[in-house]
Amino acid sequence: MTTRPPLPPFTRDSAIQKVRLAEDGWNSRDPARVAQAYSEDTRWRNRAEFVAGRAEAEAFLARKWARELDYRLIKELWAFEGARIAVRFAYEWHDDSGQWFRSYGNENWEFNDDGLMRVRHASINDLPIRDDQRKFFWPLGRRPDDHPGLGDLGL
Repeated sequence: MTTRPPLPPFTRDSAIQKVRLAEDGWNSRDPARVAQAYSEDTRWRNRAEFVAGRAEAEAFLARKWARELDYRLIKELWAFEGARIAVRFAYEWHDDSGQWFRSYGNENWEFNDDGLMRVRHASINDLPIRDDQRKFFWPLGRRPDDHPGLGDLGL
């Protein structure tokens, strides 16, 4: 069995670290890598889609990033207790026609004792934006440590 520190129960610092690790993973846009953070029996609700198991999560992520191009994400800790973390997030992406979107949402996570996420509930809204309304400009991949977070950006 693989463990994914930090492990529950979470402290404020370890919850913030877990959120940043998740953000970094998703910003890699590598479905196989990201799926390893989830338990084999993970269950997700993502908008109107329901995912059961790591293999389905990986397939979901591959479809997502084939559609959501130039994806850049910021996650922020909202609350935590025991093995649960609540997160708010925003990400920017464009479709194949060049239309940009900012997607806003909240996630509720629950982890197993090995630090793998076993439950993920995501509620997400998409806002079409113009190119001049974009706020996330770092090179694709990990958000730089000195890049403003959601609160700093007024999001």
